[in-house]
Amino acid sequence: MAVQSPPVASVEQVQDYRNNSLLFLTFRRLFRQRNAQVGMLILGFLVLVAIFAPALAPYDPDQSLIGVESIDKRAGPCIHLLGCPADQPEHYMGVDGNVRDQYSRIIYGTRVSLFIGFSTIGLAVIFGTIIGAVSGYAGGWVDNIIMRIMDVILAFPSFLLAIAIITVLGRGLQNALYAIAIVNVPVFARLVRSSVMSLKELDFVTASRSLGASPLRILFIRILPNAIPTLIVQATLSIGGAILEAAALSFLGLGAQPPLAEWGTMLGTERNQVFTSPHLVFFPGIAIMVTVLAFNLLGDGFRDAMDPRLAQLAKS
Repeated sequence: MAVQSPPVASVEQVQDYRNNSLLFLTFRRLFRQRNAQVGMLILGFLVLVAIFAPALAPYDPDQSLIGVESIDKRAGPCIHLLGCPADQPEHYMGVDGNVRDQYSRIIYGTRVSLFIGFSTIGLAVIFGTIIGAVSGYAGGWVDNIIMRIMDVILAFPSFLLAIAIITVLGRGLQNALYAIAIVNVPVFARLVRSSVMSLKELDFVTASRSLGASPLRILFIRILPNAIPTLIVQATLSIGGAILEAAALSFLGLGAQPPLAEWGTMLGTERNQVFTSPHLVFFPGIAIMVTVLAFNLLGDGFRDAMDPRLAQLAKS
C-alpha cells in the first residue's frame, strides 16, 4: 500500500501563515503593554462619549441660553452636589461668552476631534501607502521623481505648510482636514517605500515572481502586508498630532469656524479670558491633552509590541 506524502504548502500559504502569526503575536504583546492598556482605556472612553453625546449632553451645544435662563455670560461651574445653590441653573463646566453650556460643547467636541484625527490620517495612510509602494517597487527615475516631491513637502515645517495650504483653499474645517492630510502623506510614503525596498528582493518575493504572479499581486498581496504593523504604529502616533494641529489651526481661526463645538475654536474664542474665566480655557485644554495622550500611549504600546527589545532596553 502506497504511502501518500503530506501536501506541500505553497509560497503564498506559507507567507499568509507568517503574516497572520506576526499580527497575532503583535496584538497579544499589545494587550500586555501598560501604556497600551491605559491608552485603549482612555480612547474607549472617548469613543463612548462621542457615540452617546446626545444622551450625555444636557443642552444643545450651539444653543444660547440668553432669555432661557437667568445666568450671566462666562459664569463659572455650578454643581448642586458640590454646594452650588439649588435656585441657580446647573452647569458642570460653566457657560461661555455666548451663554452656551460648556460641558455640552466639550462632549460634542469629542466627536469633531476624533473625526478629524481618523479622517485626516486615514487619507494620509491611503495616499502615502500607494505613493510609497509604487515608488519603492518601481525604483529608478520613478522613485527619484516621487521622492524628490516628498522631500520638498518635508522641507517645510508641517504646521506652516498647512497654514499655506489653507490660505490657498480658504478657511474652514474641510480645508483644514485636507491640509493636515497633505502634510502627513510624505511620512507614510517614505515609510512604505523603505519597507518595499527592503522586501522586494527577498526569497518569498522572488519565488512568487518565478511562479508568474503579477507585479500588482506581489506588491499588494505579498509585500505590503509586512508593512502593516509599522503603518499602524505611525498612524496611531500621527492621529494625536493631527488632532493637535487641527486644534491649533482652529485656535488661529483657520480651521473649524464658530459656532461648531471644536476644542481649538473654543480656546481661540475665549483666549483672552484666561485670568477672568479660566474654566473656559482649562476644560478644552484638558480635553485636547487627554485625547492626544491616549493616542500617544497607544502608539508607544504598538511600537513596543512590534519590537519587545525596545521595551526591555527601556526597563534596563
